[in-house]
Amino acid sequence: MKRNILFTALLILGFLNGCQEPDELMPSISRAGINSITATFSDGTGEFIGTINEGTNEIIIPIPYYFPVSSNNRVTENMISKMRVKANLDDNVTVSPPLLYLDLTMDNLIYVKDQIGEVHEYIVRGEIRKSSECELKEFKLPSLGLTGVINESTQTISLVAIGELEPSLAEVTLSYHATISPDPREIELDYNDEVELVVTAHDGVTQKTYTVKKEIPEKLPYGIRSGSAKLMFAKKLKADIGITVDHLTGGLAVAGEFIVLNTRGENSVYLDAKTGEKIGEIDLGAVKGNLTNFYNTMDKAGNILICNLAPNDGAFKIWKVAGISGTPELLIEWDGGVPVGRKLSVQGDINGNAIITAPILNLGQQFARWNISGGVLASQTPEVITMSGLTKGWTTNCDIIYTSGSDTNSDYFVASYSDNTLAWVDGSTQTVSQMLEPISANYIQNAVDFIAFNNARYVTVNWVNSFTWGASDMVWLLDVSASSNFTGNLAAGTCPAVVWETPLDTYGAKAISPVVQNANGTGDVALKVSEDGFYLYLYFMFTNGYVVGYQFDCIDM
Repeated sequence: MKRNILFTALLILGFLNGCQEPDELMPSISRAGINSITATFSDGTGEFIGTINEGTNEIIIPIPYYFPVSSNNRVTENMISKMRVKANLDDNVTVSPPLLYLDLTMDNLIYVKDQIGEVHEYIVRGEIRKSSECELKEFKLPSLGLTGVINESTQTISLVAIGELEPSLAEVTLSYHATISPDPREIELDYNDEVELVVTAHDGVTQKTYTVKKEIPEKLPYGIRSGSAKLMFAKKLKADIGITVDHLTGGLAVAGEFIVLNTRGENSVYLDAKTGEKIGEIDLGAVKGNLTNFYNTMDKAGNILICNLAPNDGAFKIWKVAGISGTPELLIEWDGGVPVGRKLSVQGDINGNAIITAPILNLGQQFARWNISGGVLASQTPEVITMSGLTKGWTTNCDIIYTSGSDTNSDYFVASYSDNTLAWVDGSTQTVSQMLEPISANYIQNAVDFIAFNNARYVTVNWVNSFTWGASDMVWLLDVSASSNFTGNLAAGTCPAVVWETPLDTYGAKAISPVVQNANGTGDVALKVSEDGFYLYLYFMFTNGYVVGYQFDCIDM
């Protein structure tokens, strides 16, 4: 038997014993005055720690089957036949023969003389071991947009989801060289019921069983969960959606599980509201025309409203479409002789209670308002509301949204240019009660939406760049539950009501090369709450730029 000194190399404890409890490091050696023994390959790579088999005089240096452990590079006996060893000793403790190189394929006898002169005999050898680490470190269902919450102590993976889940393939991260059965990367599994996944370490012996289960979470008592914003998609209108005409896509509506884009003179295109993928088109028939289907919006029930531009296209008309499978039906016709139709908003459900608003252009601070109660339109002729409190009023860029679908005295929000600000208006007096500071007049605010979500109230507003220079093209989401926070400047970042904002100049026409100027300065925003009340969706679009979807939640994590 060849006699040499013992030494060992530093190995990550997780590798040494993986899912098992690690042996106590060097328990008897420490008593003999050796604090640690390490071994490295002859080229200086690797560090592996020796352990002593309890009740014996054997010091074993575990060496990984692959090195580095993340690779597929096999460690051979030839590689461990000459390893550099080191020992960390207490004062006045010696080891013989002197440490230098050991052939760890063999038993190596060493003698340790401790501080009181006693000699301890040990046998040192190496063992090439397959890893016993068997952890499932990450679990995702990309097609469903879900990431599992892993609790290692209970070996459970929670999918925070409501409603039925489609069978899906998973993405998983395992310990190196471990396997999983059944393999969710290759088999579409149904996660509506609990699913057990067995992870087996490379050693083929050590296992862990993880239980994947769908859980209905608790809601936060108020509002959006901080940090929950998730980009669902960002699609280029031309390259991704296939809208080839420039300048004319100006309206966005949410109809159930779909987003409907209005392009003047074209059939409406509808997209999957979760992925942004184009699904199909709505045949508008006779309503299709450059000035006829000028703009679209939606009510909270997913009914689509389409309006023309008056008086350019004659009397002002609003058509209703019952979702993506519906056909246009004339809802309102009003020959008011005023310019109207560049923007249209509705709060509520037109088959129940709703308030429809359309800014009257170039006439100060006036808008048309229609009231629907119990599914019945009060009159084809709207009330013409004159509000006050803005400095300049608006010309051709304005959007108005009420906070209630049934109370005409409820407050409403106005996004407009030339004041280029967002105003909160007292619906009982028609006077601005609060107004944010104006932002740069080089750019345009002309789309706003309001929604209630999880005991909070939110407004979203846009900022559009109609030039090929400068930087704007932003969208903000504001918590307007308390009027005290409705102050400051959006562009300067001094409005405390802002809970989220897009990055500057990222989704507009200027973000796409070659740049096609958004000369009409158009864009749109829309908010929707999921049926279960756990998710808030924000959609927005910049003409000649992107259509974008973000998800927020109120899940108590």
